[in-house]
Amino acid sequence: SSSAAQLTSRSSKDTAVMEAYTKSVIMTPAGTNVEAYPWAFHAIGRILGACTTSKASGISAAEGNMEVIDSAPHSCSDMATRHTLCKPSVPPAPALLSELEDGPYFVIASFLDATSLVSADAACRLLRALNQAHSGPWHALGTQTFCGLELESEGVFERSCGGDDDDEVVVEPRRLLAHTDWRGRFARFRAELPTFRAPFVGPEILSVEQADEIAYCRCRLRTDHLGSSSSIADVSAYLEVEVLKNPDNVSLAVVDFEAGGCSSVTFSPDTGAVIRERKVREAPRKVEGAYIQPLATITAGQGFEGSMGLYLRGGHLAFFRRHYRPAGEGEAPELGAWETTGFVTDLSWAEGRRLTPCLAFRNEGSYQVRMVCVSTTPPLMPERTAAAYQDGNWSSLDWDATEQDPPEM
Repeated sequence: SSSAAQLTSRSSKDTAVMEAYTKSVIMTPAGTNVEAYPWAFHAIGRILGACTTSKASGISAAEGNMEVIDSAPHSCSDMATRHTLCKPSVPPAPALLSELEDGPYFVIASFLDATSLVSADAACRLLRALNQAHSGPWHALGTQTFCGLELESEGVFERSCGGDDDDEVVVEPRRLLAHTDWRGRFARFRAELPTFRAPFVGPEILSVEQADEIAYCRCRLRTDHLGSSSSIADVSAYLEVEVLKNPDNVSLAVVDFEAGGCSSVTFSPDTGAVIRERKVREAPRKVEGAYIQPLATITAGQGFEGSMGLYLRGGHLAFFRRHYRPAGEGEAPELGAWETTGFVTDLSWAEGRRLTPCLAFRNEGSYQVRMVCVSTTPPLMPERTAAAYQDGNWSSLDWDATEQDPPEM
């Protein structure tokens, strides 16, 4: 009788422990049963089944891996006290990882960045194949990362081959898209967007051979994505250039020449001025222009050294600068704080749907200028500069080659 009493007491304690465990694990804090979220547990079961090389051994009663000999239904507490009455049933075939293609894997992979996707590619050939699929993780990540950007000779990221000389949207045949190397395309865009076009090949410029040289970037800004606040929500582009050696003058500009236009907006980092220009006549050269100075002059008589950037969002342009203040001999230059002009102009001056960032060098010489990044996030978020949207605050900068020398800013 004493043994029976001890057994009854132990069974009661086991029952209490099991019930407490059930409530703490299976019930959410709000008291909602996990059966309201079956997809999460099903996905976990699939992954476990795919990762094991042995057959299931009756672990999950919910999946039918356990068979109760007694036909009468039992509660969780009964199962705890009658565990000797259960035996493993014939297990189902292990789940295949390929079965995740139609649902949970793509959902999970949508939260991975490029580094994580590379690791997943290296872990499993099947995961690599799934990641490479059209509308798969690499394609989705590239579409999101490079939205609003175009690479010279490649077009926008979604296109599987070149053809940037037409203005119509080219839809590639499905059979071509299905065989596109989306991972390779992602790597190519990330590596080549922050580079310069020939003759300045690569991300860095060390020498300029002639005066008034223009160095065009290989990336282009698509105004049909970035040109209006109603086009695509939260789509923006930020480009940054670092000037480490500057014997004269270098400015950051964006032009519409490749779309058939003849206009530009230029930021002079040393004077803090933004200049709008439109070429009226090629020869003899005649230009209509205007400028505004949102930032103060910082390098009178010296070339600007530091970082400068441009930001396009919702059809409005802003510029940035960070001056490298000179230090003592043998010391690293002091980095100044980031400054911004704020949004100073819309795109009403531009033609077409492509804008090309570029650098304008006033004189030849030995420079050291490098492209830092092409991304979506500026160093600080600009606000609209209200004065810049009033024409009366812009000063005239017209000039005619037959009448005068071009003005300097």
